[in-house]
Amino acid sequence: VVAVLGDRAGLFGNGTSGEGCDAESLDLPGVQPELLEALLTTGRPVVAVLLSGRPYALGAFADRLAATVQAFFPGEEGGPAVAGVLSGRVCPSGRLPVSVPRRPAGGPSTYLGPTLAHASSVTSVDPTPLYPFGHGLSYTTFAWDSVRVDGATPDPERPVEVPTDGAVTVSMTVHNIGERPGADVVQLYLHDPVAQVTRPVVRLIGYARVALAPGQSRRVDFRVHADMSAFTGREGTRIVEPGALELRVSRSSADVAHTVALRLVGAEREVGPDRQLTTEVTVH
Repeated sequence: VVAVLGDRAGLFGNGTSGEGCDAESLDLPGVQPELLEALLTTGRPVVAVLLSGRPYALGAFADRLAATVQAFFPGEEGGPAVAGVLSGRVCPSGRLPVSVPRRPAGGPSTYLGPTLAHASSVTSVDPTPLYPFGHGLSYTTFAWDSVRVDGATPDPERPVEVPTDGAVTVSMTVHNIGERPGADVVQLYLHDPVAQVTRPVVRLIGYARVALAPGQSRRVDFRVHADMSAFTGREGTRIVEPGALELRVSRSSADVAHTVALRLVGAEREVGPDRQLTTEVTVH
């Protein structure tokens, strides 16, 4: 069964999603939860295709679905695109730009939340999403290895020292170990464990989409400037603060494959609009 569910686009109450069409719950609109439950009870494999303007809570169904295709509102070429994924003509490589909540009351939150926005002992509500920011599956399999920092194997016991006005290159190799062509998305996140103001637990600072034939490998280089760690400090200016940092080579915001410990050394720097705003990415 291919169950196509989701929203009707509209404005000011003439749809279930769009400007002026707010939702009181993150359940699928209308009787769609009952429809999906009835399909699942038949015992036939069910693939849910979600054409929606927002992510809906799928925790009640996810473990019983054969697959889920989150297509959002894909436009006039959306039909052929979805058909390509369902038929296997297209090997999917998309990654979620938002999180998919587990429960209707889970709350539409961003992965950029500080520590207290995530699961902890100070709240009885677990906001952990069903599918995190950056999540996505493929019809082939990838392996990552050979992580290097400026060409050398990092020592997990010794952080790499980088000046507060310097840069570092993190490299790794992506292998397609499956049986069909596909594209993997390598994501690089920044974790700042201690800062003078509250910071997100992780923040995406770079990514690379790597297309590979079966058996093919390619190296990815991320050139990360210290400016990428800048934030607005207590004095209201944007600064680069010396101290510990961690770069996380990840498959999603919650699926970390490798970590690289850094330590910014030198004086605190105030940075302006001419600061480095992006991570340089090279795929070899």
